[in-house]
Amino acid sequence: MEQSLYFDYIQKYFPRLVLGVSEKLNNKEEAALPYLHKQLLGTDYSVDGRWETLIGNYTRVSADVVAMDSALPLKKRDALGRASGDLPKLGMELYLNEKQMSEIDSMIAMGMDEATITSKIFADTPRVITGVYERLEDMFLRGLSTGSAVADANNVGTGVRINYGYLPSNQLGVNVLWGDPTTAKPLDDIQRVVNKARESGLTFVRAYTDQATVDKFLSTTQVREQFSFSVGIPVVDIANIPIPSMEQGNAVLRSKFGFELVVINRSVITEIDGVQTVGNPWKEGTIVFTVDNRVGDLVWTRLAEQNHPVAGVTYQTADQYILVSKYRVNRPSLREYTTSQARVVPVISNVDRIYTLDTLTVQE
Repeated sequence: MEQSLYFDYIQKYFPRLVLGVSEKLNNKEEAALPYLHKQLLGTDYSVDGRWETLIGNYTRVSADVVAMDSALPLKKRDALGRASGDLPKLGMELYLNEKQMSEIDSMIAMGMDEATITSKIFADTPRVITGVYERLEDMFLRGLSTGSAVADANNVGTGVRINYGYLPSNQLGVNVLWGDPTTAKPLDDIQRVVNKARESGLTFVRAYTDQATVDKFLSTTQVREQFSFSVGIPVVDIANIPIPSMEQGNAVLRSKFGFELVVINRSVITEIDGVQTVGNPWKEGTIVFTVDNRVGDLVWTRLAEQNHPVAGVTYQTADQYILVSKYRVNRPSLREYTTSQARVVPVISNVDRIYTLDTLTVQE
């Protein structure tokens, strides 16, 4: 590896560009596609390069009131388990070929403005940073909706499967599939989940699901009648009751349960051997109910290359855990590389406080 051909530009613009890309992607108002993992996860540094989460049934028990100088009664401790593993490595690389570099050389020789030149030199920098975020979003949405974060069939290299240990007792089905709008009772099904959580003293703050499930929810007779009742429309003929909007459906949920449904309408593009595939990481038909605004952490550790930098390579760090590099090689031909690396994984913790409803499965 050798120093970049455009080292002067890299010294001047690379740090600001990496910081700017990171700040924009972290800002849900500015980002074209906001990242849910950024909103629901904190960050946690792992010294030994491993992730770990506790699994168990946690109950909130009130403290005892005792007289002064009296002993405190001993309470039983809930059973605990652990899920853990090594942090996987994520990475992406892109390069400028000889033709592209010749074009940049010509632009420099012609004295073109620096903004145009730098846009060509650093075109790959946002892509390699975004690539890490996209993979984390894919893993997080799969993990939140199924209990297992997977990067296997849609991944180049070694597959990764992380089981968070969702409690079977917190995973419920429905009485009637929501595909039948006249017989389905989605409010009753949600009430069962709410009641289940209340047994452990828990109250939901939000629920997440896909668009198809929301559409079925809104079109059911039960929801339409509840909406009509809430706005004072007499329920005479169900055919004359309009299908409520998402906002109106959430008003029903807020009134009845105190929380809203958040639609996960997100696809992630993966590429294997030059073929791009669009995938939807959220498990269709699943509603995930959360008690907390933060459901876990992005657990990360330092890369070996951060501790042992390679001569000639220029480095910058995005979000602490993404190492971005620029350098050139001359084998088999001259290329200018931009790469990203990270050892990080989304970890969902306190899984006893997460409940799921599978609207595609009937539970007797």
